[in-house]
Parts: sequence; structure tokens; C-alpha cells
Amino acid sequence: MWRGSILVLLAIAACSSPQPLPVVDSVDLERYKGQWYEWARFDHSFERGCDCSVAEYTIQDDHVGVKNSCYEEGEWHSTEGKAFPVEGANNAKLEVQFFWPFRGDYYVLALDSNYQHVLVGSPSRDYLWILARQPQRNEAVMSELKAKATSLGFDVSRLILTTCDTAPAPSR
Repeated sequence: MWRGSILVLLAIAACSSPQPLPVVDSVDLERYKGQWYEWARFDHSFERGCDCSVAEYTIQDDHVGVKNSCYEEGEWHSTEGKAFPVEGANNAKLEVQFFWPFRGDYYVLALDSNYQHVLVGSPSRDYLWILARQPQRNEAVMSELKAKATSLGFDVSRLILTTCDTAPAPSR
């Protein structure tokens, strides 16, 4: 009896696992490096309470340096990590590490040809960010990226819109 139950549970789990998450063909890390402002994100504990979040990417010898800054209660807080390109993904999939040995998926789902706006998520569909080079949101671009996220199986009703309008520029 219990073996049949296990098979049913395994079949249900297989049916409920998310579909593979397609990414962009490739990412030129030299063009991607620099500062990105968060326009929207899914809620998660490590950014909860942030009024403005800014990510800065730098090219290192064997990884991408990541510095995330968060404006919270009138102060900037930052944390640094590393991103490692996934072999065979043309830099469109990275594994980000802020605390060894833990790594998280960073998939580039949409990226405009001028490297000004990007949609980033995880294959579990638990994490999603809309980032841009400028802090001011462009609603047409937001709509386009939200539609892309929806088509990939993300619940965009979970997005939290963020703003950097009241935050001073982060110190670098």
C-alpha cells in the first residue's frame, strides 16, 4: 500500500515542478558590468525593508564581483559576493554566492540590446528582479518585462515596486 502512495506522490511532484526556464542567448559581461537600479522585485528576507537597491557588477579573474547596496531607514547597507558563470550558458546563467558554500541561481531572462534593462529570475520562480541603469522607472519597459515574466510562469502580482527617488546616491 505505501509503495503505491509513494509512486503517486512522486508523480504529483514531477507534474508540479516548474518548466525549464529559458534565458537569453548570451550576455556580454563587459557590457553588463556596472551599476543597476532595482525597479521591482519579489519579496524576500534579504531585501525586506529596502527603499532602494542598487547592484554593481565588476569583472574579476574567475568570477563577477557583486556589490548589493540597500537604502534602509536613511542609511546605505551593502554586502559583497561573487557570481560564477554556468558552463555552457554563455553567461546567461550565473550562480551567485554571498555566503560560502551557498549559491543561488541568477538567470538573465530578458536583456535589451543596449544593456539598459534586464529581467532576472530563478528557475524555481521564487525570485524575480527588474533592473535598469537609471533609477527612474519607464512604465512601457516595465509593462514589457512584466509580460515577459508572466509568459515564463512568474506571478507578477507578487512584484514589489521599488524606487530610488528619495535615496542619495550610494557611496562607492
